[in-house]
Amino acid sequence: MHDNFKIGLQYCAPKQTLTQLAGKLASMKAGKLTTTVIRWFIRQYGIDMNEARNPDPASYATFNDFFVRELKDGARPINEDAHIVSHPADACVSQLGPITDGQLIQAKGHTYEAAELLGGESELAAEFKDGHFATLYLSPKDYHRVHMPCDGTLRKMIYVPGELFSVNPLTAQNVPNLFARNERVVCIFDTEFGPMAQVLVGATIVGSIETVWAGTITPPRSPRVHHWNYPAEGEQAIKLKKGEEMGRFKLGSTVINLFPKDAIRFVEGMEPGQPTRMGSAYAELTSVPQPEA
Repeated sequence: MHDNFKIGLQYCAPKQTLTQLAGKLASMKAGKLTTTVIRWFIRQYGIDMNEARNPDPASYATFNDFFVRELKDGARPINEDAHIVSHPADACVSQLGPITDGQLIQAKGHTYEAAELLGGESELAAEFKDGHFATLYLSPKDYHRVHMPCDGTLRKMIYVPGELFSVNPLTAQNVPNLFARNERVVCIFDTEFGPMAQVLVGATIVGSIETVWAGTITPPRSPRVHHWNYPAEGEQAIKLKKGEEMGRFKLGSTVINLFPKDAIRFVEGMEPGQPTRMGSAYAELTSVPQPEA
């Protein structure tokens, strides 16, 4: 009954208003009050500030500054093996597996369409037909910058407006089409093994979704889908290396990766509930095109 109450509350709560309020509070410079809140958050979630480039809680002017804190050099070594795809974030595996009949698993008994996730782009979803997906949940304790799992050239970005349900495991188990109905930013990269999607999903009190090439995508929140296309070559091309930062959340959320058919095999031990560490081995490439002689 307690869980049913939590889910019911999400349907009727003013999620947009709460998120806007949380964003404003998190961006306020409130001096000692800000520091007090940050120190409480560190204790509450057991955050290891020794990993932070700046470990002093009093040095952060806003809660947002603290939340997207950088890590020390070397705190997250990147797996340099050319045949390894590395984890894009500190998170926990929510679900993973094959994309079957164009559908992804949300939770036990719940599936949703890849095309819906990608903003209704059926042709884009077809590029991942019979491929694989993984959904990674970032909890409040996690490092909230998102990095590249492999080398890639940005081809397309899509902003998809939507709801702002929580994305924690309880909600994923109970709210149909959760990730295809929440606000999200879809990033499509071309890689040596084909297309790769990295989808940043918003949630309740996620004050902002940002990318390194475009800055803040949301807020403000738009009522319609927006598309950006990028060139593959030239000065305007956006090429990122494995391990480079590509985006960030101000307050927690979810990253979803889509991979094409016969491209990757998840490493042993990848299963729902498994914690992930940015830069560590995520998947092995099953076949990589060889360069022409």
